[in-house]
Amino acid sequence: MLIREAKRYEVHLLKEQRFIAYKTFKEELSPTHWDRLKSSLVSAHNLQPGVEVFVAEIGWDIVGSVALYHANPNTYAADSEILTSPEIRLLAVTPEFRSRGVGKALVEHCIDISKIRKQQSIKLQTGCYMKNAIDLYEKMGFKHISSLDFKPLNDDITIKAFRFDI
Repeated sequence: MLIREAKRYEVHLLKEQRFIAYKTFKEELSPTHWDRLKSSLVSAHNLQPGVEVFVAEIGWDIVGSVALYHANPNTYAADSEILTSPEIRLLAVTPEFRSRGVGKALVEHCIDISKIRKQQSIKLQTGCYMKNAIDLYEKMGFKHISSLDFKPLNDDITIKAFRFDI
C-alpha cells in the first residue's frame, strides 16, 4: 500500500471514492443528515490552502483518502471556526478494502506529519453511527472529548470529538 499526496487532477476521483465509502451510511441516516453528509463529501473546502489530501493506493487503485487541515489561524474549517491544531477530516475507505489497515495507515500518516511539524495534538470528529471508525480511533489512542460533541440537527445524531496527544 502506498500513501501519497493526492494530485489535483484526482479531485473528481476522490469525490467518487468518498461517496462510495460513505454510501453505506445512507440507510442509517435521515434524508436531511444524508444530504448534509453528501454535500460535505463533494465540498471544495479541501482544495483550499492549508489542507492536504492524501490517498491510499493499492495497485493502481485509490482505496482510501483523508484530508488534513493545518493548524493555522488562516485556515478556516468552517465559516467562523479557526483551527488551533491540525484536524483529520473525510477519512474514507472503499468498503471492500475495510479491515485491511487502510484507514489506520492514512491516520498514522497524518499523525506523523503533525509530529514532524511539532504539533501538540491532532483532532477529528465523527458521527456516532460510524462505530468502526470510532473503534479504530480509540485503539490508536485518540481520546473522546465529550465537551466538544454536538448535535447538528438537535436529534439523535451526535458528532463526537476526539483528540490524539502527540
